Amino acid sequence: MSDILGRLQKAQDKAAVLVEAIPWIREFAGTTFVVKYGGNAMISDQLRIAFAQDVVFLHHMGIRVVVVHGGGPQINTMLERVGIRSEFRGGLRVTTRDTMDIVRMVLTGKVQRELVSLINANAPYAVGLSGEDAGMLKARRRSLQVDGHAVDIGYVGDVVEVDPTSITDLLDAGRIPVISTIAVDVAKPTDVLNVNADTAAAAIAAALGAKKLLMLTDVEGLYLNWPDKSSLVGQISASDLRALLPSLDHGMAPKMEAALRAVDRGVEQAHVIDGRMAHSMLLEVFTDEGIGTLVTWSGPEHHDVVKSTDPDWMVES
Repeated sequence: MSDILGRLQKAQDKAAVLVEAIPWIREFAGTTFVVKYGGNAMISDQLRIAFAQDVVFLHHMGIRVVVVHGGGPQINTMLERVGIRSEFRGGLRVTTRDTMDIVRMVLTGKVQRELVSLINANAPYAVGLSGEDAGMLKARRRSLQVDGHAVDIGYVGDVVEVDPTSITDLLDAGRIPVISTIAVDVAKPTDVLNVNADTAAAAIAAALGAKKLLMLTDVEGLYLNWPDKSSLVGQISASDLRALLPSLDHGMAPKMEAALRAVDRGVEQAHVIDGRMAHSMLLEVFTDEGIGTLVTWSGPEHHDVVKSTDPDWMVES
């Protein structure tokens, strides 16, 4: 094949991909997507750049994109750097006031700012927010029982309320909100709490009435029989996932529970996507094959929820 014919073939292949995406673009334009950003997609420079490009692409397709991020690896690195030893109780990190100061600084002052800069390098739309801004996220300190005894794990919280006003204001202005998962303590509003990014993203998606919740993780999706990779599930109903939850390992269970809670509360679809693959979000959203695991509603109707007041939103260790 000549060079000219080779280039024409590549151009035709690209055109075919764009044509395939037309039905999805038409369906999703004007809807809201909440994207939980984490895992290797947050650490690899190549994947970080690809993620920022995907977010801008979704924005230009007319989708109202909200990014919610955690930052566990970056928090661990900073704690080690300043000489703060991590203590765990019942599998959860004990978060002292000093530790909380580091968490707040890393999430809002470092991870968020880097992500906003990456997105704005493509187009100047991203605006950073913390969950404490305008009382967006409110949480209650998490209680923990270890061997039948109450254990204080400090400034770790469960989301109990979401006020999406500041998010919708930015979306209406054509911006891309980038949210770090720090929440106001409902019992003492001058304090802030660290909350799990997966469950915070699910709560925000429910409060916004989002079309989709997209959760980037470090596996291909949900496996029915891990480590048998042939058991990867492409799509699962909420009812089937609810029955499966007790058997899932501790790493996947919180993500799938967050996906289930979002769908139960009105989000049409929740996706668990392999964030280790560049442009995995676009493959999941705009192709027939898709990638990862899609969770869909299985009942006659969704519950109408504006604010999450369920105290069981799990928190990050």
